[in-house]
Amino acid sequence: MSKIFKILMFVGGFFFLLTSCEKANTLSTTNVSSDNSEKEVAITPDVEMVLIKGGDYQPFYGTDSTLVKVEDFLLDERPVTNAEYLDFVKKNPKWKRSNIKALFVDETYLKDWQDDETLPKNADPNAAVTYVSWFAAKAYAKSAGKRLPTLDEWEYVAMADEESANAREKPTYSSHLINLYNEKDRQKNKVKVSAPNYYGIYNMFDLVWEWTDDFNSIMTTSDSRTAEFDDKGLFCASAATSTTDVLNYASFMRYAFRSSLKANYTVGNLGFRCAKDSTNSTK
Repeated sequence: MSKIFKILMFVGGFFFLLTSCEKANTLSTTNVSSDNSEKEVAITPDVEMVLIKGGDYQPFYGTDSTLVKVEDFLLDERPVTNAEYLDFVKKNPKWKRSNIKALFVDETYLKDWQDDETLPKNADPNAAVTYVSWFAAKAYAKSAGKRLPTLDEWEYVAMADEESANAREKPTYSSHLINLYNEKDRQKNKVKVSAPNYYGIYNMFDLVWEWTDDFNSIMTTSDSRTAEFDDKGLFCASAATSTTDVLNYASFMRYAFRSSLKANYTVGNLGFRCAKDSTNSTK
């Protein structure tokens, strides 16, 4: 029975990723950049950054069992909130819904906001912001003096549960995450209500999916374990079967979701958090 489930999982995932690739290949990234001519005005979000001690880990992708080295880095303890993103667009008007260039966002950017400077009706200011593109998330992080976490950094932290840094061997780990992913309207909940994980990081799974800097480069010939990928490698999946952790279906769901994205996409349950190199250890 488990063998049949594995086959179905791979067949279904491969079909999903091929469909995503066909959808994504219409976007040319040759001249696309998140940098506009104007420099972002600095913001100072009041969020604690947690020092994550690096180490080796086995990623979900890859054709062999090579461990990936993650260096020490700083990570926001929670996702960026509605209130913080509102402050960003007020100080950087070019990222307001009515001003933003179509190159950087699709038609659903901040679609649930009432206007350029009014949050969604009945929205909690301390809920995670959504309907934000990769370009917009990158601009916010730059404005805050930070960056988006890499996929490897995000997944390294995602291995943790509340008691241990690597919980992937626990039988309940994946099933618990799948249950969280299936909760409806979870993105509307306030940040930092649930318990933090081993590192003191909140809401890795229970609120929103999250952008990473190289969000689907591992599905291409590029390698997220180096800094040498190009933007064209971010938008088309081509290695759906290069997964090493077959039983961790929660990880498979994340990679499948990322592979369906383009950098200008905005989604109602997709947000982000920021990171920083550990050498810049000030908040």
